[in-house]
Amino acid sequence: MAFPYMEAVVGFMIFMYFFETYLDIRQHKALKLPTLPKTLEGVISQDKFLKSRAYSLDKSYFHFVHEFVTIVMDSTILYFRVLPWFWKKSEHLVTLVGLNAENEILHTLGFLAGVMIWSQITDLPFSLYSTFVIEARHGFNKQTIWLFFRDMIKGMLIAIVIGPPIVAAIIVIVQKGSPYLAIYLWGFMLVLSLVMMTIYPVLIAPLFNKFTPLPDGTLREKIEKLAASLKFPLKKLFVVDGSTRSSHSNAYMYGFFKNKRIVLYDTLIQQCKNDDEVVAVIAHELGHWKLNHTVYSFVAVQVLTLLQFGGYTLVRNSSDLFRSFGFDTQPVLIGLIIFQHTVIPIQHLVSFGLNLVSRSFEFQVTPFPYSALCYMLHLIDFLIVTFRRRIYQP
Repeated sequence: MAFPYMEAVVGFMIFMYFFETYLDIRQHKALKLPTLPKTLEGVISQDKFLKSRAYSLDKSYFHFVHEFVTIVMDSTILYFRVLPWFWKKSEHLVTLVGLNAENEILHTLGFLAGVMIWSQITDLPFSLYSTFVIEARHGFNKQTIWLFFRDMIKGMLIAIVIGPPIVAAIIVIVQKGSPYLAIYLWGFMLVLSLVMMTIYPVLIAPLFNKFTPLPDGTLREKIEKLAASLKFPLKKLFVVDGSTRSSHSNAYMYGFFKNKRIVLYDTLIQQCKNDDEVVAVIAHELGHWKLNHTVYSFVAVQVLTLLQFGGYTLVRNSSDLFRSFGFDTQPVLIGLIIFQHTVIPIQHLVSFGLNLVSRSFEFQVTPFPYSALCYMLHLIDFLIVTFRRRIYQP
């Protein structure tokens, strides 16, 4: 008798839902505490604390509803074998438009087109409520409904342009077969990730936001001085119009080797009292680079990707696995989807470990502005300003 893979997967998904909901309920109870934590007394007023509490509670309630709907839909799709049904329906769709459904690449693209439409439809109510109700209620949302849908359409068009070549390449690699299939798949994904890291900030991100060079002045001079002191090969410094969508602020860096760039959100500059606070935030981000956290993270992801493809090659021809999920054929993409579901328990353990590492990195880099550059007081000031101006904004 074949092992009930699908039932085991659905059972574990439901178990993890209840376990994580239990943790969320504990956090929700903590959020409902009406008194200001002692560590924030004298720093944040009771009024601003209550505004932050209201925002966190709104997000918590929303999270409960979203997670419940998600687990119900995912479990239903798997248990009632909606995926194999939709795979067969997509074959009819491909034939209907005059294409050869026996071509696995065309069949897969038809299947993915339907999945993308379904995902957009099911995610849309939650995205709209989160953006135009919760974020707007607490003063964070700045985008219009037109901008929201324009971004969504742009994202779909980009997926339509970029997705098919990637899917086709993966299918061809698997169909060719090889004792080194896992290495070939990993190598392809490695090259793809490097290409995307290169073209995304240059070609794709500007489709959604406007990037302008940071004007000459004291702020630019201080950031360039900071980069030079750390031997960070800064080539370009941009400001992005994040305020067109949200009042949340951020900063990040990107680029390879000696072609690094830093991007500041305009909201970050607006929310800081002075240039030193902005530089303190940049110092924190550069701390991750100086301590090689970005390299360690990239290497960890590549190792995990290689291991995942190695596991996939072991089960990709398992007819029992495919039949357990309701498939009488063994398409490449479906095999990858099924494999991802079967290793969910391992993914949870890996995710937990990565979170521990991420927290460790943050603890390592937190004193960096102070130990290397004496910016800790400015960083603390910025965090307080963030509490007052951004998190608690009415």
